[in-house]
Amino acid sequence: MRYFKYLVFGLALAAPAFAHSQTTDTTLSLQQCIDIAIKNNLDVKKSELQLATAKVNANQAKEYLLPTINGQVDHSISNGRGIDPSTNTYLNQSFKSGNYKLNSDLTLFSGLQNLNNIKQTSLAYQAGRMDFQQAKDQVTINVITAYLMVLDNTELLNQVKNQLAVSKQQVSRLQILEKEGANKTPQDLSDLKGQYADNQLAVVNTGNTLKTSKLNLLQILNIPYSDRVGLEALNAESLSKQTPNSADQVYNVALNQLAYIKAATLRRQSAEKGVSVARGALSPTISLFGGLSTNISSSLQIAGQTQSYYDQFKNNYGTNVGISLRVPILNYFQTRNKVTLAKIQLQNTVYVEQTTKVQLRQNVEQAYLNMTSAYERFNVLTSQVEAYTESFRTAEIRFNAGVLNSVEFVIAKNNLDRSKFNLINARYDCYIYNKILDYYQGKLTL
Repeated sequence: MRYFKYLVFGLALAAPAFAHSQTTDTTLSLQQCIDIAIKNNLDVKKSELQLATAKVNANQAKEYLLPTINGQVDHSISNGRGIDPSTNTYLNQSFKSGNYKLNSDLTLFSGLQNLNNIKQTSLAYQAGRMDFQQAKDQVTINVITAYLMVLDNTELLNQVKNQLAVSKQQVSRLQILEKEGANKTPQDLSDLKGQYADNQLAVVNTGNTLKTSKLNLLQILNIPYSDRVGLEALNAESLSKQTPNSADQVYNVALNQLAYIKAATLRRQSAEKGVSVARGALSPTISLFGGLSTNISSSLQIAGQTQSYYDQFKNNYGTNVGISLRVPILNYFQTRNKVTLAKIQLQNTVYVEQTTKVQLRQNVEQAYLNMTSAYERFNVLTSQVEAYTESFRTAEIRFNAGVLNSVEFVIAKNNLDRSKFNLINARYDCYIYNKILDYYQGKLTL
């Protein structure tokens, strides 16, 4: 439950561990972990493919402004009564014929559908770019969270080992005294042995927690687990640095900086253009068309002689050019229904944008509250550790002098141990919540 707070910003990625070659006997920095995770993360790769698709769609929308050019070749063999394409007369014989055409069409006006489609797909492409950035930001947050969990557990493990060393030293001291017959209170040794066993169990439990947190980090990086992978420590000053901005200031900056907020706005704008595209289909379409054509036939004869295919191909050449007007009158009400559906889609994107902004405000307020609470705990615990350190120092002197019983000594030791544990957790809480607020402001730096 202590680490649930780290999952406020995203779930740990559950991607399968592919056989990715990675040096295991190494020390990784936070930036290296982020780079590896972004490179290997499948959600990022899928987002990149979706961005590539959006780019193709945006390019295609521009290319709809170009004319169409199509060629057509028809060859046939006719038997019996049929029309000769060269002379347009009926023949009752077997003959071969061929038709060659080259046609072009250019849309001059179609209710501005093409122009609005260009704007719509361009906005969708920009939204895709924001989605791609958001996918990378999400991985970054997940890596920072998991990285800090490893460092947190590493520091906790060092702390419990120090506690174990203190207990071991006291047990050894009392065992020597008892062996020499100088231990006047045998219960003290039993109490200290119990405390020593508690510290041993804490080392085992904290060590297992550390391995689990490292496994989680390497799974996010999508590389095989290895105990030999080490992590660089972070600067202690950066762990306790507090953001200067208020919650409202963070929220206002996030509205203009955060990738997924921009994506929601761009999709709403794209949907607005989608309504214009659908409405454009209600307008008449004006097109310019033209073509080239020729034909050949094995039956064509002039002055009793059959013409060669080359002569026919050259002599039967013809052109056509014209303008076309198409007016939609009744097409199963498809066009009007598409307009209605486009309006529904627009309203949906409006709701999504509004919901996204509401959730953003709530998340910012929660993260800001968590951050201020973490700093309050950090400041209180700093003073508490100082007080309990002095209290334990005095208790240890008195216990070694035989004027303090084991129960009071163990209480003093446990108070100090607990306060140090809490201080370590509070310090890392300060860091992660500040990073979350940095993320909201679009300045997620390491």
